[in-house]
Amino acid sequence: MSDVKKVVLAYSGGLDTSVIVKWLQETYNCEVVTFTADIGQGEEVEPARAKAQALGVKEIYIEDLREEFVRDYVFPMFRANTVYEGEYLLGTSIARPLIAKRLIEIANETGADAISHGATGKGNDQVRFELGGYALKPGVKVIAPWREWDLTSREKLMAYCEEHNIPVDFSSKKKKSPYSMDANLLHISYEGGILEDPWAEAEDDMWRWSVSPEAAPDQPTYVELTFEKGDIVAIDGEAHKPHEVLEKLNKVGGDNGIGRLDIVENRYVGMKSRGCYETPGGTIMLRAHRAIESLTLDREEAHLKDQLMPKYAEVIYNGYWWSPERRMLQAAIDETQKNVSGVVRMKLYKGNATVVGRKSEQSLFDESIATFEDDAGAYNQKDAEGFIKLNALRLRIAAGKGRQQS
Repeated sequence: MSDVKKVVLAYSGGLDTSVIVKWLQETYNCEVVTFTADIGQGEEVEPARAKAQALGVKEIYIEDLREEFVRDYVFPMFRANTVYEGEYLLGTSIARPLIAKRLIEIANETGADAISHGATGKGNDQVRFELGGYALKPGVKVIAPWREWDLTSREKLMAYCEEHNIPVDFSSKKKKSPYSMDANLLHISYEGGILEDPWAEAEDDMWRWSVSPEAAPDQPTYVELTFEKGDIVAIDGEAHKPHEVLEKLNKVGGDNGIGRLDIVENRYVGMKSRGCYETPGGTIMLRAHRAIESLTLDREEAHLKDQLMPKYAEVIYNGYWWSPERRMLQAAIDETQKNVSGVVRMKLYKGNATVVGRKSEQSLFDESIATFEDDAGAYNQKDAEGFIKLNALRLRIAAGKGRQQS
């Protein structure tokens, strides 16, 4: 007899999670609560309600979390200019802590004994969901069907659906995308299919959000982004909520072929994985944010922040959003953003997002000192002589001892 009476499932309404509902009911003889989050995946989430009801689910949560997602997760991450392994903007990684938080909150609200998810035993998402769950509710039971059942292929899942009369949208008559895809307001990812061969070029019709750079308009698009304390608050002078900012930048970026990425990354579980990503809005945000920081941050502050970023990215990628080290790093990052305000002008053209202007009332750029023209004594060039000699002192001493500097 199972000690699990009720479980909250992260539910998309697709094939895998529809099977999981029935499997949980049969395997654990428990009540299932479904939770479906709208984080900007570009698909209607309300149909999940009817699907869950058809499976006998009584408690169904469907929530619009787009604003919270961008305001409390995406924007804080972008304040750090976060990039994993030099390229990946962490679109999937950053969505998981919010979903984990709501799973736990709903479990508390409904008196559930456990939470469940549809992540496989090979990927990072199982780690992210479960680390979040344990951090927020230490004694929670986590049920990960992919680590328990023997339904190891799409064919077996479909057979299970037929055997148990599970209504799903996919059928053998309907062509299914060969890719495993995950989308939210920050990005859409593609894995599987021909992408499992790192030498194979991704098919152009795979991409959903962007035109190819070759097919992008022949005239550039200019946008002006207004920052306040590190976050974009307006586009072309018009104020927008955080999720609206990302929606608009995704559209204009995608229209100009911006944000495509094809990488092989190192998963936390140990294997390498090849994936393709579209992050048009995030690509623009990252470059614009670095541009406004270049005006407003002190040199050592900026350099130290850049040194912290790879660790911060690793913490998020590996699922430790709710950890003390992430909170510590976030506090340091947010402290640097107090004066990161101003406007950045971007030129978007055939896959490129180029900074062409930046201004700020908090700017540390002093034209009277930096000028190549007559600076009227603002900077005494003779001061550089002593500065250079002092910094060369250790090198001169070593050279005087005959030490080779090669």
